[in-house]
Order: sequence, then C-alpha cells, then structure tokens
Amino acid sequence: MFRRVPLIVKLSAVFAASMYIPALHALTLRAHHEAQAFFYSGTLLLALLAAIAVATARDRSRNATRSHLIALLSAFTLLPLMAALPLGRIVSNTRAINLYVEMVAAITTTGGSLFAPDRLSSTAHLWRAMVAWQGGMIVWVAAIAILAPLNLGGFEVAEANTTRRAETRSTRDLAQAIEPESRVRRAVSTLVPVYVSLTVVLWGILVIAGENGTTALIHAMSTMSTSGITDGTKISGSGAGWPGEVAVAAFLIFAITRQAFTTDMNRDHMRHLAKDRELRIAGMIVGTVTVVLFARHWIGAYEVGRADDARAAVGAIWGSAFTALSFLTTTGFESAQWQAAQAWSGLGAPSVLLLGLTIFGGGVATTAGGVKLLRIYTLYAQGRHEMNMLVHPHSVAGNSGAVRRIPPGGIEAAWVFFMLFATSIAAVTLALTLTGLDFDGALALAVACLTTTGPLAEIVLGGQGAMNALPDMTKIVSALAMVLGRLEALAFIALLNPEFWRD
Repeated sequence: MFRRVPLIVKLSAVFAASMYIPALHALTLRAHHEAQAFFYSGTLLLALLAAIAVATARDRSRNATRSHLIALLSAFTLLPLMAALPLGRIVSNTRAINLYVEMVAAITTTGGSLFAPDRLSSTAHLWRAMVAWQGGMIVWVAAIAILAPLNLGGFEVAEANTTRRAETRSTRDLAQAIEPESRVRRAVSTLVPVYVSLTVVLWGILVIAGENGTTALIHAMSTMSTSGITDGTKISGSGAGWPGEVAVAAFLIFAITRQAFTTDMNRDHMRHLAKDRELRIAGMIVGTVTVVLFARHWIGAYEVGRADDARAAVGAIWGSAFTALSFLTTTGFESAQWQAAQAWSGLGAPSVLLLGLTIFGGGVATTAGGVKLLRIYTLYAQGRHEMNMLVHPHSVAGNSGAVRRIPPGGIEAAWVFFMLFATSIAAVTLALTLTGLDFDGALALAVACLTTTGPLAEIVLGGQGAMNALPDMTKIVSALAMVLGRLEALAFIALLNPEFWRD
C-alpha cells in the first residue's frame, strides 16, 4: 500500500517525522516549549498525512514521470509551509510570510536568513540546517531519478564520450524500461546512505577539530547541502579553525562533480575522477581566481608597506582559494583568512567576482546551483570550435574531441539554458526594482536567489537579517526566484509544454 502513495505524500511524511530530532535536541537543552512545538507539529502532520495516504493510495497517475516532476515542484513550495509550523510557535513577533520565505530559502538550499542569529535558538538553527539538508537530499535523488530521464538539470550535456556510447545507450534503454517509481526507489537506496554517511563523517571531523557538537552538525549539513546556513558561528569564527576549513573544502568536491559520490572509489574510478571535466574546470577557475585575488591583495599590501609579511601572504592565498571554491559551489562560506587578507591589503571584498563565481555554479546532479560547470564547458568547447572554423574556413576536419563528447543537441540545449538564465536574472532584477530595491541590491539579490547562494545576498544587503526589513513583495519575488533557481527554467518549461500533459 505504501508504494501506491503519491510521492509528495511520502516526502511530507519523512519531513514531518524529522521534526522529532529537533524536539529531542530541545529536550536535552531543557527547552520544553520548543520541544513541544516540534513534537506536536510532527505528530499532527503525520496523522494528517496518514489520512491523506489512505485516501489517495489507490489513485494511480497515468504519467508517473509528470507526477514526479509536479511532486518535485510541490516539495519546494508546500514543504516550507510544514517546516514553518513549529517555528511559528517558537519565533515571537514575526509574521507567517517571514517564516515561509525563511523555509523556502532553506529547502531550496539557498540559505541566508531573514532573522538575526541571536533571535533564533540553537534548536531553530538546527531545524533550518536540517530543512536545507533534506532539500539537498531531494535534489540528489531527483536529479538521478526524475531529471536525468527527461534530459533536464544538466544531463542534456552529460556523458557523450565515443568510447562509452554503447554503454550510455544500454543504460538509457534500461532506465526507460524501468518504471519511474522503481527509479526513485533505486536512487533513494543508493544515494541516501552515501549522503547521510558523508554528513556524519564531516560532523565527526569538525567535532574532533574543536567545534561544538550542534554547530559542527549544522556546518556539516550546510556543507553537504551547499546552503551555507550557520547558527551565527561562521566557519571563519568556529573552534575548528584552519583544519575545519580544510575539511569543509574537501567535502565541497561533492558539489563539483557527481562522479565523487556515484562511484565505489576503486583505482579505475579514482583515475576516472581525476580526468573528470567538471573537476578540472573547477580547479582551473579556483586557481585563476586565487592568483588574481592574491595579486590584488599583494599590490594593496605593497602600497601600504606590508608586502613582506609572509604569514599574511600565505593566509591570503588560502583565504582566496577557500572562498572562491565555496562561492563556486554556491555555498557561501568565507574563510577566516579571507577577512585577514582584506585587513592585510586594506582592500574590500570584490562582490562582482563573487557574483560571477556563483553564476558559474557547481556540478550536474549535485546540490550546487548556477549555470553548472558542464554547461560552461560545453559553451567554451563550441566557442573554441567556431573560432577555429573562422581562422581556417576551408578546413575539412570534423569536430574536435571536446565537441565530439557532447551529446547531439547538447550545445543548443546549453545555449538555450544560458539565455533563459540570463533572461531570468533580468526579469527578477526588474521585478525586485519594482518592489522598491535599488538596481545594485536587486541585481545581487536576483543572482543570489537564482543561483541558490543566500550568503551572497547577506554580503550585499548588509548581513544576516537584513532581508527582514525588505517589503513583503520583495520577499515573495525572492521566494519564487529561489524555487525557479532550484528547479531551473527548463523544468518549468517542461511543465508548461502541452505535450507533457497528454496521456
């Protein structure tokens, strides 16, 4: 019977059951009011969902793939209502719209917050991180089980090596033969244990490095979900120090390439991972940005007579590399050395550079947002091929190796997505300016929402909680942009396609 329950009801049940964890956390802190809020909310929702499950168990959708895509959209719009229910009894002097937008930011892995850190308890911060962590888990499973068969989410440009075409075709045929429900179950059984295990391992490392248990768990879940959510104690100010930053940076690889968590890490797979295009592109981008930022800081330090401080110079290199990697994966953590480098050179943070990094984004089928590295690679490879054709117009050579590895129609799909993404930025920026924001703030907030990088908005708008002072219409537009950025425009277009609704 449980297998016949709609997917969104199953997701909601798991989500409601997870409220018992913050209830236990609050109980250990003797915060009985908060424990009751989470316990009663979870119990009430489970009872309601059980009744819905019984009533809808016999309903079978004629198009399971369409049903799952709708369930994915519903997860990012309806689950925040459930998540806000216990917070409504905990956070005083606030309105429902603030709680809803806060939870939309969490479940879309955007992060950021409408509330100042000291306004929320440690249990409330833990719940925010858990909501984002579960949102990241949904993204992992949905990418493989729902978006991949539809060639959405970046899969339209993935894996077209000539030596693996036969394998790809057989895998694709097998995926089409399996029912959509079976794909979801297989993805859950394969990916969820990996996701949970990686989170627990990072949590343990951060605790050993010196972080408080709750803070370490929040940072671990925020790293795996790339939400950048904290309890007010940022990575740069935590007890883990430099070892904690190294651990977080190492685990951000799972937001760069899906190959890091879809292999069993034997020798052949490790060799394949070293040749991964997304990993190489990320390394090139982070390396280039680090060199440019270090040169900028060194010149600034030279002008004020501090260029001979070797310790500050090394710190500037690490701070630039960590922060660049964090924003490239749309996480938004800042290194302690990032702030120290600014003090060393006397130069502020280059917000435009951070905007560019978040637009690039992370890997396909990861929790990172943005355009995605594989699409960037596709556009670069095609651009280079076209430039070669302009230089040698009479050439009879075929496509280069880079272009040959791109699936048929992948180049057009990547270009269409890039144009849709740019159009979305323009449209959301315009909508935000109509709500009262100035152009700079509207552009930064639009990019932050569409790339799911909430900490970027906090940097531009003036810190955590600054968004709470914005008009309600600005918050609504931001919430819609977060959902659009998480699902991507192509998924929305698929839902609007009349052919998609024909049985």
